[in-house]
Amino acid sequence: MEKELDKRGKDGDGGFTKDKTLGSILNLEMVQEKSGAEITELWMQYFSKKDTISAVIPSSTFDVIFGRAKSCPTFLYALPQNEGYEFFVGQWAGNELHFTSLINVQTMGENAPSQLILYHYTDLQKDKDIVLMTAEMDSKFVTVHQAQCLANQVQLFYGSQRLETFRLVETFNHKPEEFKHMAVIAELEQSGIGPAVTTK
Repeated sequence: MEKELDKRGKDGDGGFTKDKTLGSILNLEMVQEKSGAEITELWMQYFSKKDTISAVIPSSTFDVIFGRAKSCPTFLYALPQNEGYEFFVGQWAGNELHFTSLINVQTMGENAPSQLILYHYTDLQKDKDIVLMTAEMDSKFVTVHQAQCLANQVQLFYGSQRLETFRLVETFNHKPEEFKHMAVIAELEQSGIGPAVTTK
């Protein structure tokens, strides 16, 4: 396993990696012989020991999410806190999804730094039918549990079979004056993502 997954990743120094490629994490030549299921197991096992989140997304699910992200690149996510919710803005940039707290966006505008970035690697999508995801986060602002909650919401809002759920994303992008942030919270609580998440 150590041969397939390299250890050259960033180790929580607070900065984000520029141009983070799948080849810097995974030995792509060595995994060519492996099945999608074997790669999934390797990927999840490797990141389970790290202070971050990861996922393996079926190709068809990622196609839905990414297709919708092209027409609706931004959304407002609600993160459950001890009292109420904190809002984060998620902005797609290619295969990366950058999260910044709404309060930072309101105070710093376009200069607001990312506090969490989800990286989606499509290198194996054609051959293995999977998209690999991992993240970098600023641990001063976002815990692993909170990062997982935000990642789950991407699946909920962008990957949903329920058109009413995705309609919230469309409204936010194309009819912002009609968008109601409480609808996001209602959707979260209905899905079970909301109240089940703790901040510790």
